[in-house]
Amino acid sequence: MKKLISVILAGLMAVMALGGCSKEDEGGSMSTDGSTSMSEVIGVLGEAFQQENEGVSFTYNPTGSGSGIEAVLAGRCDIGLSSRSLKDEEKSEGLEETVLAYDGIAIIVNTENPVSDWSLEQIAGIYKGEITDWSEVGGQSGEIVVIGREAGSGTRDGFESITGTEDECSYRQELTSTGDVITTVAGNPNAIGYASLSAVKDTVKALSVGGVAPSEDTVKDGSYVVQRPFVFVTKSDAELSETAQSFFDFATSEDANELITSAGVVPAN
Repeated sequence: MKKLISVILAGLMAVMALGGCSKEDEGGSMSTDGSTSMSEVIGVLGEAFQQENEGVSFTYNPTGSGSGIEAVLAGRCDIGLSSRSLKDEEKSEGLEETVLAYDGIAIIVNTENPVSDWSLEQIAGIYKGEITDWSEVGGQSGEIVVIGREAGSGTRDGFESITGTEDECSYRQELTSTGDVITTVAGNPNAIGYASLSAVKDTVKALSVGGVAPSEDTVKDGSYVVQRPFVFVTKSDAELSETAQSFFDFATSEDANELITSAGVVPAN
């Protein structure tokens, strides 16, 4: 009998120990990887998610859209972040996209530059090297220094697709983040660049395109034409972890719309 009681007590202690472990680990963890343009919106959503779910570990690795897509495919993160739509070949590899929000791509110049409005054709002409001096487009005489993002960037892909300049751009510099583009243009009176509207502050000037200024309202109603989606990328043949699925459901629900708007982009839902 004593032996039996000892076995039962040992079993109860084991159950209690397991219960203690599960409580300690109940928060879970998840990771995101990809678009640097999505840093503000993913930061706001991640912070809110952690506040509502005590003990959850949430990470964001700002590597660029192309790297984020590759990370999902290789299983290095739960959710990839892309500031462009998936290509057919990426979908054929088993990836699927969910549009989180829409963001304008601002065409930016130095605050000292007098230009304020261009057509899409003028922008394309500058990036293809057909227009090389500011005096040709309403500015003061001087060589136009063309700044853009690196190959694989979602912002670059979106910009070149919209302006019809794929594989034709003549860049002076190709930079690896939205912040680098903004900083470079802010420091060079002859520079032009493009960046996520949500990241643009008063250190640079955002131009109107076809008479329409970039803003949340003009992105939402479609009148500002230089815009692209912010996308969650997942694998169609693999289930998300409980924590990652919980974040996904939260971020794509109407409950998150106010947070998404506060980050300067337009909710898709």
